[in-house]
Amino acid sequence: MIKYVIAGLLLAGNVMAAPLDRIIAVVNEDVVLESELQAMTQNVRQQIRQRNGAMPSSDVLRRQVLERLIMQRIQLQRAEQTGVRVSDDALNAALTQIAQNNNMTLREFRDVIEQDGYRFTDFRENIREEMIITRLRKAQVEDSIVISEREVDNFLATQTLQGEAETTYRLQHILVSVPEAASPEDIQDAEQRLAQIQTLLRDGGDFAEVAAGYSDGQNALEGGELGWRKQGELPSLFANVVPTLAKGEVSDVIRSGSGFHLVRVADKKSEETHLVSQTLASHILLKTTEVMSDEEAQSRLEQLRERLLNGEDFAELARAHSEDTGSAIEGGSLGWVSPGVMVPEFEEKMNGLAEGEISDVFQSRFGWHLIKVEDRREENMAEEYNRNQAREQLRQRKVEEELESWLRALRDEAYVEYRES
Repeated sequence: MIKYVIAGLLLAGNVMAAPLDRIIAVVNEDVVLESELQAMTQNVRQQIRQRNGAMPSSDVLRRQVLERLIMQRIQLQRAEQTGVRVSDDALNAALTQIAQNNNMTLREFRDVIEQDGYRFTDFRENIREEMIITRLRKAQVEDSIVISEREVDNFLATQTLQGEAETTYRLQHILVSVPEAASPEDIQDAEQRLAQIQTLLRDGGDFAEVAAGYSDGQNALEGGELGWRKQGELPSLFANVVPTLAKGEVSDVIRSGSGFHLVRVADKKSEETHLVSQTLASHILLKTTEVMSDEEAQSRLEQLRERLLNGEDFAELARAHSEDTGSAIEGGSLGWVSPGVMVPEFEEKMNGLAEGEISDVFQSRFGWHLIKVEDRREENMAEEYNRNQAREQLRQRKVEEELESWLRALRDEAYVEYRES
């Protein structure tokens, strides 16, 4: 079965099935149909089997999948209200990339999808919806996150004091949610569910299986798996708890505005000092314009390459011809380049060159290039790397916390009516 990942989510298309018209939930002005629930339940069941995960009972799986469908509906409705769209061009580009990731053309990919029993039109719209949700979350949550240099300084200082800068944890999580304006009865119900979960765990129940059956967290059907997290990537709620837990240990109950949490350290490891392989490179860039076509830009660079191979100086030709004004005045020099700084097509070409070698002519999104590799070195970039990592970890932590609050607020504001028989 073909699998694909959009924004970290493993998804699949709708399984072909006889349409069922029974409405099982009303979500604001929209509905969820039995056929949709059956299709997604089958997809989720296949995904759990593929990763050898704990399979919840049919009733539990149905409930969890229905909640996932309801949250998808709510987010898509918000996207519609706020004007978040995905054009056909963007969707086609994403589908082409998915096909390439599976070493297929788009036509071959479509054939395989349909051979696996999925309507490609449904599959295509599933991709569009996931892209819309990703863009919505970015616009409403991620883009509002700002990390200051002082926050980075304080974060690194705290890590140093705790001696935890290099420790990474693989976490599992169970959430028993509580509404934002919870009544005493809501809290009592949640506490009873929590007590049941703790009893199952104390009696030797598998954490992943219990999470899949009882957790209200986003990753419940993945066994509550949160993946590997560095100290700085831990949600603030867990930051002081996780380092105190041994491998395999489950935390005491952690209370937050969203409910009751249990977190388990499934594994932990330490990382080695970070070294970076840097390349000292120069380039000549010609841009395509209304005046200069791709063919002309490529031809002119081919001529320049011949002159370079015949002994002319790279720096002089770069100053005279390169349209990258920033590097041209330096003879085309880009300085010491670390991995991930350049666009992938440029970096791949650069990494394939020996010291002193000149590339063939190639195209990137910025235009047509020639590259010369001057030198290479191993550089200890620990300080810069640690600051960048700290900034990203802080950002990811804030995103996760804000996303949880945002999703909970969306759910609380929505009108949801269950019509299960």
